[in-house]
Amino acid sequence: MQLRMELGEDFPEIREAVAKLCQPFQGEYWRKLEDGREYPSEFVSALTKAGYLAALIPEQYGGAELPLRAATVILETIHKSGCNAGACHAQMYIMGTLLRHGSVAQKAQYLPKIASGELRLQAFGVTEPTTGSDTTGLRTRAVKQGDRYVINGQKVWTSRALYSDLMLLLARTTPIDEVKKRSEGLSVFLVDLRDAKSKGLTIKPLEAMVNHNATEVFFENVPVPASALIGEEGQGFRYILDGMNAERILIASEALGDARYFISRAAEYSKERVVFGKPIGQNQGIQFPIAQAHADTEAADLMVRKAACLFDSKLACGPEANLAKLLASDASWKAGEACLQTFGGFGFAREYDVERKWRETRLFRTAPVSTNMVLAYIGQHVLGMPRSY
Repeated sequence: MQLRMELGEDFPEIREAVAKLCQPFQGEYWRKLEDGREYPSEFVSALTKAGYLAALIPEQYGGAELPLRAATVILETIHKSGCNAGACHAQMYIMGTLLRHGSVAQKAQYLPKIASGELRLQAFGVTEPTTGSDTTGLRTRAVKQGDRYVINGQKVWTSRALYSDLMLLLARTTPIDEVKKRSEGLSVFLVDLRDAKSKGLTIKPLEAMVNHNATEVFFENVPVPASALIGEEGQGFRYILDGMNAERILIASEALGDARYFISRAAEYSKERVVFGKPIGQNQGIQFPIAQAHADTEAADLMVRKAACLFDSKLACGPEANLAKLLASDASWKAGEACLQTFGGFGFAREYDVERKWRETRLFRTAPVSTNMVLAYIGQHVLGMPRSY
């Protein structure tokens, strides 16, 4: 099968429009938010009003029904512009589970309201304090009782739960000692947080190095209707995996945007900053790391495009999605390091915004999947080596 992958500045209208939307939300806006650990409500509202957060929702439900490649362009441009999509990007990649496995009734009930901005689907409850990346070992339980499920457990690093109306939750419905495979017996629920908060759900802010509004979420006998179950009971792990390729590709595009931001800032500053009578960009110790970061970014960009092309063609793209995330997160980190070093002491000054972006881009090497987990995947599933964990 022959596939066509666009090179260069594809979707130019989207790039131009998103960059224009980001203009009012420059460094000062994000710094003020950090001061108060606040959520970028105005920024998210602007993206919602422009329809960008509904990019992947079908037209019949009020969305734009764009390909994943267009969504990567949206996120890349946001980060290239110095902004951060972390406050709302989950709505794009969480959407896949509802789109692919949700019932007709669930789609009709939620998708139009999500597309219009009436409802926010931003919270993804998977990670737990004691299991981390060992998703199949999670301990949150959902027990069927008549026409409802009762949920008990705890989630951590659940970003945006305080600013989301709905949460996609992964919980165990069959005890692990009663299944043949650890990946069995897990189910996905679309939890209405507005209702659950009055029925045993507690959300606590979790302060972190970056202002991503992370939280801990506690479920204490929280009842949810049986209609909240997405797809079949016990098949939730497969549903979550199904959406992880999209997640990795979209996150990789954000890392690309960060890398381009750092490279642009570093290159310009290196031409303007004069020390010992010459611009510091003339020194190879400054110039070469920036040039190397550019090379790494261009290479990562090709893998992101390839992964998105395969995804949009409904072809297997697990290796490519993981490679895209690995290469892009590494490229953004190297670009951030080069930029911070180029700015020297001023790189640590908040007013320059380099240190903020440097902290934000470091996250990509840890979440939503760590570099080591990606390497383990490549070693086992691509190269056929023994499982390392």
